[in-house]
Amino acid sequence: MTVKGTAALGAVLLSVLAVPAHDAAAAADVDNGPVQGSSVQSSSVRGSSAAKAEDLAEPDVAGLREVLRTALTQGAPGAIARIDDHGTVQNVAEGIADKATGRAIDNADRFRIGSVTKTFSAVVLLQLVDEGALGLDTSVNTYLPGLLPDDRITVRHVLSHRSGLYDYTNTMFARTVPGFEAVRDKVFSYQELVDLSLKQPLGNAPGAAYAYSNTNFVVAGMLIEKLTGKSVRSAYQTRIIEPLGLNDTSYVHPETAIAGRHANGYLTPDEAGAALVDSTEQTVSWAQSAGAVISSTRDLDTFLSALLRGELTSAAQLAQMQKWVTVNSTQGYGLGLRRRDLSCGVSVYGHTGTVQGYYTYAFTSKDGARSVTALANTSNNATVLNTMARTLESTFCGKPATASTAPSATAAATAVARG
Repeated sequence: MTVKGTAALGAVLLSVLAVPAHDAAAAADVDNGPVQGSSVQSSSVRGSSAAKAEDLAEPDVAGLREVLRTALTQGAPGAIARIDDHGTVQNVAEGIADKATGRAIDNADRFRIGSVTKTFSAVVLLQLVDEGALGLDTSVNTYLPGLLPDDRITVRHVLSHRSGLYDYTNTMFARTVPGFEAVRDKVFSYQELVDLSLKQPLGNAPGAAYAYSNTNFVVAGMLIEKLTGKSVRSAYQTRIIEPLGLNDTSYVHPETAIAGRHANGYLTPDEAGAALVDSTEQTVSWAQSAGAVISSTRDLDTFLSALLRGELTSAAQLAQMQKWVTVNSTQGYGLGLRRRDLSCGVSVYGHTGTVQGYYTYAFTSKDGARSVTALANTSNNATVLNTMARTLESTFCGKPATASTAPSATAAATAVARG
C-alpha cells in the first residue's frame, strides 16, 4: 500500500501526534546535547547514512535482551523491544507492565509514545506542503496571524526547533512529580500553551540555533487544525493511522485512559529512594501534538518504515525532512525527524519520546527495511534513558552495545525534560 502523492492525499485525506509526558517532560529530548550551531546538511552528502539494511550485520537479539534486563536493574519495571528486519520480527520483553498485578510486559502492550508524536505532526504538515496548502519557508504568522512575536519565524524553523520559542515545559516540570500532578487532569488550549511559552523571550533569533522546544510542535498542531479545518486527532487518523492500518495507535486527548491492553507508566520522583508514581492515566494536554499519541512497538515500526520508504510524503518532502541541523557530534535533527549515528558507522532515523512514565526509542534504517521500537515504562531516570539508547546498537550494529555508545549522562539528564 502506498499513500504518497499529492493527488491521493489531497482527494481522500484532509486532516491529521504526540505524547511527551515528560516529553516532557514532554518530550524527552534525549538528543538535546551540546548544540554546535544551526548548520544544515542534506542527507545526500552523508555516506554512512546510505547503508541499506541488507548491508547491516545481523541484529544481536541476545545483546538486545541484555540491554532490557540492565534497564530493569536500574529502575524500570519493564522493557520491551521489537525488531522488524525485512519482515522477520523479533520480540523481546523483560519485567512487568503493572506493578499492582505483576502482569508481565509484552510487545502487544500499548503505551504513550511522547515526542515520537512530533514525527506524526511533521508528516501531516509535509503532506500539506505536497498539496500546496503550506510553504515551509513561509512565516507561521501568515497562517496564524499574530500568534508569534516575530514574523521571521517560519514553518521550517518550527519543525526543526530553530524558532527560538521557549519550552514552557521547563517551567511546568521544574519539579517532576508536583509538576505532573498539577497538570495530570488539566485540559489546555493550544493558545494557553503558546501563551505560557511567550512569558519568556525568544532564546535566539529565528533560524540561528537548534534548541529543542515542545512549543514548536504545539504550533505545528495549530497549523494542522487551521489548514485542514479538522482536529489533530482527525488528521492523524485519516492521513496516517487508517492508511497504514495502525490498529494500536490513537490520539485520545483529552481522555485520560489507554484503551485495551497496555503497559502502565511509572514516573520516578526527584527524591532518591522515593516510590514510583503510577502516571498511566493523564490527559497529556500539556503536550498534545507535541507528545500525546498512544501506540505499540508494532505500529511504530510500521510507521517509520513506511515513512523512510516514501509511502507517506513525496520524495521531495522526505528529502526536506532529512536536511539536518547539528545537535551534537552524533545526532542531527531534520523536520520532526532525528538522525542518530551509531558506533558501527550506520545512521538511523526516527524519534525518541519521553512522557511521564515512558521512554521510547523508535528508529529505522535509511531504506526502512530494518526498524526497532523499544520502550521502558519509567521516566525521569537518566540511567535508564542512556541504557535504552543501546537498543539501537544491538539492532543495527549487531554487537553488544557499550556505555560509550550511548548519549552522555549529562545529555540524557537534559533530555528528561524534553522528548
